[in-house]
Amino acid sequence: MTRVGFLGPHGTFAEEALLTQPDLAAAEQVPLRTVPQVLTAVERGEVDVGLVPLENSIEGTVTVTLDTLAFDTDLLIQREVDLPISLHLCARPGTKLAEVRTIVSHPNPLGQCRAWLASKLPDAELIASNSTAEAASQVAADERAYLASIGTKFGAELAGLEVLASEIEDHPENETRFVLVGAGIPAPTGHDKTSIVCFQREDRPGSLLAILQEFAARAINLTKLESRPTKQGLGEYCFFIDFRGHVADELIADCLRNLVANQAEVKFLGSYPVAGEEGHEQRQKATKSWKAAVEWLDGLRTQIRDA
Repeated sequence: MTRVGFLGPHGTFAEEALLTQPDLAAAEQVPLRTVPQVLTAVERGEVDVGLVPLENSIEGTVTVTLDTLAFDTDLLIQREVDLPISLHLCARPGTKLAEVRTIVSHPNPLGQCRAWLASKLPDAELIASNSTAEAASQVAADERAYLASIGTKFGAELAGLEVLASEIEDHPENETRFVLVGAGIPAPTGHDKTSIVCFQREDRPGSLLAILQEFAARAINLTKLESRPTKQGLGEYCFFIDFRGHVADELIADCLRNLVANQAEVKFLGSYPVAGEEGHEQRQKATKSWKAAVEWLDGLRTQIRDA
């Protein structure tokens, strides 16, 4: 891995997430302007992998990422990275909070601060940008004192802005999940997640239930279920499903085999390590359990008599 694309410019939350990963931090980092540009750069081989936001604990799914993965590319998720998010209102030096009349940011952070903005700056105009860092650059380049941006402290420092208000997100437990995308499927770790998209073959009563029963029958834990338009017509939806396990696991493979044979068209989005502080510990436990199971089975096989 030598080149990593990410949603830029420098100073975004995507860059912060990237820097939490030692191997990505050591690679050449390439900021790109939009999520589709990041994914296109990976497809074209201009970068080896790309890091993009997928969902936020307040605002939910970043639909441009989900839809691009589902409909516009065959790239696969390589890993997920969870990043705690703290948002700050920033402006040119000397600006007062009471002077702010226009706020620029990415749509997701604007949504994450909806209640704070309604309380503190109810009349402010909200303008969407491609990223929080781009918003900070726009404010820095504009001499109008009533402009402000919402984003990271790092992005504000890079743009030469001052922080007018800190930690303005509406809920303190604010996290964004980023995904690293590229080619191929990472090896199983014992604590993995698989993501797929299911397209119903026909719209009939119980079709979604039939899909979900494939997981329930095998006691596979679903971690996400979300419907999105198929882009084929009004009222036509597909289902994004995340669940525990790796495609290399026989139980998961059997479930996917039956889904494709009997229930739905399936697009595979990847099997990859689960993020989170408990991930490493869970993977260690899984490795020990697997080794113990292999030793137990090998012991049984030594007792098989010759024909």
